[in-house]
Amino acid sequence: MNENNNRVNKSVINWFPGHMAKTYRLLKDEIKNIDIVYELVDARIPKSSKIKDIDNLIKDKLRILIMTKSDLCDLKVTKKWVKFYEEQGYKVLLVDLKNEASYQEIIKYTHELTKDIQIKRQEKGLKGKEIRALVIGIPNVGKSTLINKLTKRKSANVENRPGVTQHLTYLKTNAGIIVLDTPGILWPKIDNETIALNIASTGGIKKEVLNIDEVCVYILNFLYQNYPSLLKEKYDIINNDVEDMYRVIAKKIGAIKNDEVDYYRVSMKVYNDIITEKIKGITFDIWE
Repeated sequence: MNENNNRVNKSVINWFPGHMAKTYRLLKDEIKNIDIVYELVDARIPKSSKIKDIDNLIKDKLRILIMTKSDLCDLKVTKKWVKFYEEQGYKVLLVDLKNEASYQEIIKYTHELTKDIQIKRQEKGLKGKEIRALVIGIPNVGKSTLINKLTKRKSANVENRPGVTQHLTYLKTNAGIIVLDTPGILWPKIDNETIALNIASTGGIKKEVLNIDEVCVYILNFLYQNYPSLLKEKYDIINNDVEDMYRVIAKKIGAIKNDEVDYYRVSMKVYNDIITEKIKGITFDIWE
């Protein structure tokens, strides 16, 4: 920690491995075969998790904006973002991927929005088709969970860490839909520090490339400013001096030796409490 207790040395947070660049290239070719796009965003970061310039990639395809992890967000704040996107013309579904009703809602709206596709086929004397749906979003936003549920798969690549899925794969469902699973993708340069920290705080950037202390300080300051009662309940913290925050948490988890705080252990504790969903009811994209 440095002398200014409210900050750590800032670093640029970017993570754009080769498989992400490859995914962009493959999708540009494959998008012509897609009928509808499931664009997933994290309900805790409904602005920060929206892929930059995604419209250039998916063109004018039908789209459902699926806000996942509604059980983890601050619903009062996130619903303002839902209204914001709806006013821009998006069909928005705020869902809890642990709830079966959410999947039925996605299937229902998929068939409603693609009705004209089927009607045109019927007019040409063709049979109805299985709708091809592209599932796309940043890492750790719930794509694999959604796909496994829709396809009735019991396993495969559901982990609370980014970078697990690395290939494009078509998978059949029993709902007249074929889903295209894609790796989580970011964009080559995240030039907004707050957006980068929001994505990092919710597990969208590989932990190994992060300054965990920086992310932890951001989380603690954010909670103090926006959810002080939660910070008090979770860590018994009542002031915004970062050094004191670390010391209080260190005492609770036994991360002090010879009066020296193990900053890394404290940082990982706070970070993991978000990633493992022990801290709920927060939305990092505040509404202004």
